Amino acid sequence: MLLLGWIFLDSQTLSAQAPTRRHITIDDYFTQADLFGLAYSPKYIAYVEGRWRESSNDRKTDLWVVPTAGGPSRRLTGDRASDRAPQWNPDGSFVYFLGNRKREGEKHPPYDGRAQVWRISPDGKGSPQPVTRVEGGIEGYELSRDGKSIYYLVHHAKIEDDWSGLRSKFSKLDYGHGQNRHGQIWKLDLQSHRAQKLIDAGRNIREFAVAPDGKRIAMITTPDDKVVSFEGQSRVDVWEAATGKILTPPEGPYRKKVSSPYAWLEQLAWNTDGTMLAFNAIFDGYPAEIFIVNLKEDTPQVTRLPRPTGIHVRGYGSPLAWSGPDNLCFLAEQKARVRLTRASKVTTGIPVFTYITAGDSVVEQFSLRPSTPGNVECAVILGTPTSLPEIHVVGQGRVTNVNPQVASWKLPQMSVVSWKGAGGQTVEGILELPPDYKKGDKVPLVVEIHGGPTTASYFKMQYWIYGRTLLPARGYAVLCPNYRGSTGYGDKFTTDLIGRENDLDVEDILKGVDAMIERGIADPDRLAVTGWSNGGFLTNCIITKTKRFKAAISGAGIVDAIMEWGANDEPAYAMVFKQGLPWMNPEKYHRASSTYDLGKVRTPTLIHVGANDERCPPSQSRMLYRALKEYVKVPTELIVYPGEGHGLAKYRNRRAKMEWDLAWLDRWVLGKSK
Repeated sequence: MLLLGWIFLDSQTLSAQAPTRRHITIDDYFTQADLFGLAYSPKYIAYVEGRWRESSNDRKTDLWVVPTAGGPSRRLTGDRASDRAPQWNPDGSFVYFLGNRKREGEKHPPYDGRAQVWRISPDGKGSPQPVTRVEGGIEGYELSRDGKSIYYLVHHAKIEDDWSGLRSKFSKLDYGHGQNRHGQIWKLDLQSHRAQKLIDAGRNIREFAVAPDGKRIAMITTPDDKVVSFEGQSRVDVWEAATGKILTPPEGPYRKKVSSPYAWLEQLAWNTDGTMLAFNAIFDGYPAEIFIVNLKEDTPQVTRLPRPTGIHVRGYGSPLAWSGPDNLCFLAEQKARVRLTRASKVTTGIPVFTYITAGDSVVEQFSLRPSTPGNVECAVILGTPTSLPEIHVVGQGRVTNVNPQVASWKLPQMSVVSWKGAGGQTVEGILELPPDYKKGDKVPLVVEIHGGPTTASYFKMQYWIYGRTLLPARGYAVLCPNYRGSTGYGDKFTTDLIGRENDLDVEDILKGVDAMIERGIADPDRLAVTGWSNGGFLTNCIITKTKRFKAAISGAGIVDAIMEWGANDEPAYAMVFKQGLPWMNPEKYHRASSTYDLGKVRTPTLIHVGANDERCPPSQSRMLYRALKEYVKVPTELIVYPGEGHGLAKYRNRRAKMEWDLAWLDRWVLGKSK
């Protein structure tokens, strides 16, 4: 693999003189701006900036632009609406976007609070202009390449089974099977303002992409809107404008000729001449893959894009984009870094892979400049160990500074560390030490375990609610292990965990703690463990294996694998890692469940979960709480967050979690009074 010479400039090095630094606080967390939704035009980069709002107990997203050549950013929207998904018209005179705007007493679009397409001039003059006025709102859109039309997606509920009469009569009941929705794609002429229905798919449409010439529209469709259908029954469909028919390319390559049939399909991307279509297939337990649909012939062909040894495709919303008819750009994970990567000769020969970004950086998103076939002129959202994510233009440098307050923070001493895990396998992790740490100091250690598990903890500054960045400011070291099952360390490292949950992963993590103690970093009498989702599951497992931890904080964690399969919204996770259904491999489900060993727990445990969490239902956390509090008699607290799902979206809930965590650690690890 050829590594290009562009290395980002860390934002900390761009300051002429560093100000006096101070320790990070909880308040600082809520000053952070998040960036997403990049759109590159010749003159400007449009992006979405998210910030927390205490007054409304949520996070607000606004549309901004910054000159590609550098200069001050300009906010384009600042009302109460939340905006997203910017796209430029061809000459860059308008940026289009999705937004939900609500006027008091208004019951009709576009000001009824439902999502519509809007546009605004990048000069910041004027207010957003509504482009669509669709009853019920729209779920996605795409601007045509000539800028003359908008394609948009809507859904309509449709009940078709033997019980449809009763379902319609009692339509407000929850029937437990998801909503059977039929997707429609419409085309709005921006001159005549007339809308034409192009597609009635007869299936739920998760996303769509229009070919550059408008002659084809690709869709990812499912029978209904359930996640269980998405992970096992989603497919790629292609609508042909010439015939009005929908063809389905072969599903075998991503359903049968792979290690798992349970792929999440996402990120449709057409090449520049509309003959090739790329998409991501995301698997639990296995590395993500890119597939290419070749539509040059009468019969479409679907092939997997080969990957170089040691790199993984980053999925879960990471974009794909073509820089020409045969060059595809994507994000690649390698050892806790994420790089923008180009695959050349995708369909005409053996692919050649080139890193576009390099160094100790993590690229979150990217956007290519539309008019540069063959070259890669692009903007990226990129974070480093000493800077929160900012927008960089490749070959030029950073163009935003949305988090200038970071320059006044005392940052953790961050490094990548390694140790020998289960079976002698080398395992890495991210170690964050207090800003004023001196070699030889033994400090309290918090082990923060990432979720997934088919993901990783990355080598970048990440001020999470789960502990990173804040805890070092309080004198703790934080170890984030990339245990077996993590991505970016080769296929075998990822797939070794299948059938070995609550086994290899736990041993990898505990051996990492041993290594930090042996190196004189961690005080063995002041240890804690925490995690969310799969990290919560592993926290629950670990405290049944050892009494060495003085405190545990379990977030949205599983304790019973059979109920995990039966109650969460993606049962394929359990079937992959336990290698079958519960009645096929009961021993694997038993081994992966900490339920049967909860009587061994002696660690004071704080439990968090969202009341509406469908991924790791609160019944799992309640089971853990009941066992520890009522029967094992371990100090335990359970916090259930009303209205929250698998993550915490409300300002006050995020703050509550952080304050509870600090108090719990201070009490049980440091021995401070309440």
